[in-house]
Amino acid sequence: MRLSLALLPAVAGLVLGTTTTTLTLSLAASPNPFSLPASTHATLASLGAHHAAPLSAVHTFVFRNVTPGSYLVDVHCATDAFRPLRVDVAADGGVRAWETFRGNEWGNKGEALEVTDGRRVEVQAVGKKNYFMERPRFSILSILKNPMILMGLVSMVIFIGMPYLVDNMDPEMKAEFEAQQAKGGLAGMIAGAAGGQQGGNPLGEFDMASFLAGSSKKDGGKIGGGGGGGEGAAKNRGVRR
Repeated sequence: MRLSLALLPAVAGLVLGTTTTTLTLSLAASPNPFSLPASTHATLASLGAHHAAPLSAVHTFVFRNVTPGSYLVDVHCATDAFRPLRVDVAADGGVRAWETFRGNEWGNKGEALEVTDGRRVEVQAVGKKNYFMERPRFSILSILKNPMILMGLVSMVIFIGMPYLVDNMDPEMKAEFEAQQAKGGLAGMIAGAAGGQQGGNPLGEFDMASFLAGSSKKDGGKIGGGGGGGEGAAKNRGVRR
């Protein structure tokens, strides 16, 4: 009498004295199980065992002859992604399940999952898989959000609106504004707006070359001239002993 190949693992478990368990994974209502492709399957893997189960007609994955141990459950689907699970099968046939996270230690367990009927665990979907990157579309709002574009628009509004503001000014204020503009340009306008305490640009009389040379206008603008020249000559001659 020949035994069926499907009964060989169970017979081997009885001979070795180990207990096997049937584990069932059920799909949630979302996504619609009828929309999943026929190639969808689940795997149950550990260090010394590997099981695979296809999607059944009642939208479950059934693993038979599972020996006691700790397993990683993965659902492989071309259109949807599912959360990986950690499933521990006890020697007495009890099943416990937790959410697990890739890249973490195996002992770092997530939220415990409810096990119904003693050996049925529900798997949750993460979302749809996207294999393509959407090409960015042209948008006016994205251009207007650019800081350089905003600065240019503000400057253009000021440039266009300034003549209208000047035309609507009081005649005396308009004359003073034009005088300050003709005297010092923008610096004169700012000085006139500040109160007219300084008639022109406060930096207009500043001599950068003389400042870098170490002289000022009080010294007559000459380096080493006058009394300064005598002091320089005395320093160059040194001290005789």
